[in-house]
Amino acid sequence: MIEFAADPTIVIFGKMVLAAFLGIVIGTERALMANQTAGSRTFGLVSLGSCLFVVTGMSIDAQFIGLVNFDPTRVLAAIVQGIGFLGAGLIIFRENNLHGVTTAAGLWVAAGVGAVVAFGMYSIAIFAALLTITVFFVMWYVEKSFKNWFRESKEHREDSTSL
Repeated sequence: MIEFAADPTIVIFGKMVLAAFLGIVIGTERALMANQTAGSRTFGLVSLGSCLFVVTGMSIDAQFIGLVNFDPTRVLAAIVQGIGFLGAGLIIFRENNLHGVTTAAGLWVAAGVGAVVAFGMYSIAIFAALLTITVFFVMWYVEKSFKNWFRESKEHREDSTSL
């Protein structure tokens, strides 16, 4: 965990900016490549919100030692529940297809990234964001390639059996 010897308010501002930035970066793929309505702004706000909740809980505990017993796992549990609710709203059925699951999962990760930033684990947050972006971008092309390969393979089998 990295902590700076600076004004605590400035450190909190820095955490919030980093959380929002990482969320925005994660959400960029959803907006540009996947053409989803939940994109950069949504992901940035979710990550920022998670960071804000954790930072607030930690600050309250620091200010009211003895009066409040801060348990960061309770804040994290509340974040997971709230994001689960938000994610469920993104998942819809169209005809026989399920849509929005990847976006909901991405929001879940963005919330985690924001919480990790709030706890000061910056390298883990950056790595998680980069890994998420890698999964979004790389798997987009891998899935597309597999779908094309299976489609061509199926068409080839159908052509062979019709002869």
